[in-house]
Amino acid sequence: MDRFDGMMAFTKVVECGGFSSAARCLGLSVAAVTVRVQNLEARLGVRLLNRTTRKVGLTEVGRMYYERCSHLLADLEETERAATEQQAVPRGVLQLNASPSFGILHLAPAIAHFTARYPEVSVELILTDRMVNLIEEGFDLAVRAESVPDSSLIARRLAPCRTVVCGALSYLEKRGMPNTPADLAAHNCLILSTSPNAGEWVFTGPNGEEHRVRVSGSLRANNAGALVAAAVAEQGLILEQTCTVGAELTAGRLLPVLTDYTLPEAAIRAIYPHSRHLSAKVRTFVDFLLARFGHDPDWDEWRRRAPQHRAVECESGAGGEECCPSPLRVTGSGTESIA
Repeated sequence: MDRFDGMMAFTKVVECGGFSSAARCLGLSVAAVTVRVQNLEARLGVRLLNRTTRKVGLTEVGRMYYERCSHLLADLEETERAATEQQAVPRGVLQLNASPSFGILHLAPAIAHFTARYPEVSVELILTDRMVNLIEEGFDLAVRAESVPDSSLIARRLAPCRTVVCGALSYLEKRGMPNTPADLAAHNCLILSTSPNAGEWVFTGPNGEEHRVRVSGSLRANNAGALVAAAVAEQGLILEQTCTVGAELTAGRLLPVLTDYTLPEAAIRAIYPHSRHLSAKVRTFVDFLLARFGHDPDWDEWRRRAPQHRAVECESGAGGEECCPSPLRVTGSGTESIA
């Protein structure tokens, strides 16, 4: 405490321009401030201030020591403020950015529940395909699946974001079920033009081997929602993140294919500027999303259910409609209907 008191007295003398003014700011006597500064100089073994009858000035060592002290005391003040705010009620406007698909499907419903729970918070949600510059554009937070472009940003993982190739049942009945990635050459593949792998889909096989497949089709779009709608309308196959297409998979409007092969997996992250202490509104919203989405999010519900449409070979290997009913049978030439 003696060291802290001396540092505080010294910095106030510098900032206020004298002992009398510093004493008024600290609520102490001039004598008390003088003693604290003198004790500090004695402990350090250096002179920090040049004193005259008219003014007080810094020595060369005092100038260096003041700069260090001011930073330390500012950090201490911020730490105490953060401890106080830890229990504060979230309030104010939360400036939030997300991709259009994720924002509409998942964030908008989440925001409704969050603002009902925390009525002193309002949210301004800006949906963009591009990752915004959080600091320059004034955002508190972004929720996105892209990799973090700036090492100065903090990224907190909220939920997994898997990838799947899928199509409508009627499309697969017409064109056949692809059994290997190479079979995609014979399919109408709908392509997200903004994806870094727009014309090439990359799979990992059961034995760890990599399969790179050039794909093409009758539709390229810069919006995932448009491709999902086209796939549901039986136009072709799409490669899409499950956070975008999970509802269609769960409802059976789309069926996953090539499930023995894996695709690159991303993550939904909360991204925000580096700060030692988050504001209550940001911290609370991030914690809320983590609890809401978690490691087993709703958009992967289809993975937890027994597949509604699959090959007729069951786990016992017996096969047949009686063992594993399905409207599709995988054959050497493709897929035929058994409905």
